[in-house]
Amino acid sequence: MSVFTFDHIHLRSSDPEATAAFYERMFGAEIIRSAPGGAPRIDMKVGGLDIFILNSPAGKAAAAPVSPYLGLDHFGLSVTGIDAVVAELKAKGAEFTMEPNTIRPGVRIAFLRGPEGVSIELLERS
Repeated sequence: MSVFTFDHIHLRSSDPEATAAFYERMFGAEIIRSAPGGAPRIDMKVGGLDIFILNSPAGKAAAAPVSPYLGLDHFGLSVTGIDAVVAELKAKGAEFTMEPNTIRPGVRIAFLRGPEGVSIELLERS
């Protein structure tokens, strides 16, 4: 059987610089700027994930869907001390769509909204 490993996520943004700044401010993302073939590109490393930001000029892409919907719904970041993490992110201006709550014994989650309507889950397992 073939072996598959995770490689990356692509985000589309009408303002890649603002999107990168959000992830850097909120999650300490490492921002990687390059210009392959002369075209500016912004990549990030967030919690070990490679995330590539692609520019989508206004009017060239559909609006982000409103959850719940079919297809990729969100991505999750593992944290320790979710209540303190949420308080820290709120102090930085994060907008939460779900406050921390226990979904089953030993698992607490919260959701916040990223740029372009991206849904981001914070997950704590004890």
